[in-house]
Amino acid sequence: MRKKKALYNVSFSLLLQLIVIIYGFIVPKIIIAKYGSDVNGLISSITNFLMYISLLESGVGPVIKSALYKPLAKKDKYEIANIINKSNQFFKIIAKIFILYIIVLLIFYPLFVNSKFNYLYIISLILIISISTFAEYYFGMTYKLFLQADQKSYVISAIQIVTYVMTCIAIIIMAKLNFSIHIIKLISSLIFVLRPIVQNLYVRKKYKIQFDKYDKKYELKQKWDGLAQHIASVVHNNTDVAVITIFSTLQEVSVYSVYYLIVKGVKSVIQAITNGLDASFGDMIAKDEQEVLNNRFSLYEFIYFIIISIIYACSIVMIVPFVKVYTLGITDVNYIRPLFGSLLVISELIWSIRLPYSSITLAAGHFKETKKGAWVEAMLNILISIIFVHKFGIIGVAIGTLVAMLTRTIEFIYHSNKYILKRGQFKSVTKILLLIIEIILIIFLSDRLFIMNISNYIEWIKYATIIFFLSCIIVIPLNILFQNNEFKEFINILKKLIRKKD
Repeated sequence: MRKKKALYNVSFSLLLQLIVIIYGFIVPKIIIAKYGSDVNGLISSITNFLMYISLLESGVGPVIKSALYKPLAKKDKYEIANIINKSNQFFKIIAKIFILYIIVLLIFYPLFVNSKFNYLYIISLILIISISTFAEYYFGMTYKLFLQADQKSYVISAIQIVTYVMTCIAIIIMAKLNFSIHIIKLISSLIFVLRPIVQNLYVRKKYKIQFDKYDKKYELKQKWDGLAQHIASVVHNNTDVAVITIFSTLQEVSVYSVYYLIVKGVKSVIQAITNGLDASFGDMIAKDEQEVLNNRFSLYEFIYFIIISIIYACSIVMIVPFVKVYTLGITDVNYIRPLFGSLLVISELIWSIRLPYSSITLAAGHFKETKKGAWVEAMLNILISIIFVHKFGIIGVAIGTLVAMLTRTIEFIYHSNKYILKRGQFKSVTKILLLIIEIILIIFLSDRLFIMNISNYIEWIKYATIIFFLSCIIVIPLNILFQNNEFKEFINILKKLIRKKD
């Protein structure tokens, strides 16, 4: 059952991320072409500032998921009801505080943003974009976490797929009919409101849990220990745009957001591959299946590192040619920034390297043990970004993210190997060294074999396909050669699956 759920989660998540990537490239392109880079930068900036409300979650989301693993494994409905009701109370308080935060933004945001837009234009966009975020906290966050903990992320993915498709179609039609950006964002927000409502209804109908029978004095363990982890995550996802908004221009925000679209797309694919696996590891830990956990994690590492080596090698080589084609004809700001693009991809590669180790650490509920590293990561990201942005612009912001990512990744690898998997660091270190060698080799060969003077999407796809196959030819044989035991285990599992089908 665990394997079946994992397969569903990964499959639906991959489909969702494909839709998200398509949506992410179509919508900003329409906005930039139709309304200009300033409008795109403003929307990206507002969305980014709205995300800071998630600081008030205090890291409770992962704590709730971690707390649910054991009662779900034991089918303890009373304990589940306690956790869900406490979670609901918490997120509804955040939703109410979010309203106050919106008021603060309405007053102060227009004062510090370097913008040509008038006050009414900006505050109306803030109100419109905030609708779906409020709904997420008030109606659906608890039930989203519950479904993730129960290894049913595929349900969330299915709901999101429908809303993204609906929104994308609506935006294309409205843009062609020359609707204002405010109407476009309003309709988009209202469609996204459907997501938390449907999640809420699904859980209440599907699960026979008496939500009205719970202990009113119940308290979540480690509630505050997740705060540092959460702040580090929020800083990683939102600091760059905030720093650029305050210390630079909306046009630079637009440049950053275009590059981040690509990186976010890559990141989404990686998250799709790993989606729901933290719940599987959490289930193994809850059942004290140490040997199974170690075997499955080693196999997961083997497959995962092959995938990210190929994906990020292609990304480093192809990101600037894609931006060149994507922004063809847009002249209000220079979008061709090779060094910035490479630094941004490398920082997200470091984030991806740490993902298996951070996932298993948080699945084990080790929030308190790793909170110091989270504080260090957040502070490094903010301080380096602010110091370097004055001299290097958006490149300085990318350097801040990269240094912070590297510091925390080292901590997660060390902690998960020593305290959860209870093995040496050698396995992880050799995998990472192999990944670095593979990517350097691919970049070196790509640089010498091809001159990519790309001017359209067809040419980009052609070269991207060549780079992809080159990456596969280098990465897969090297991993089979140096990780032969994991490869044999992978083949054995494939054989078992084929026999079952027969």
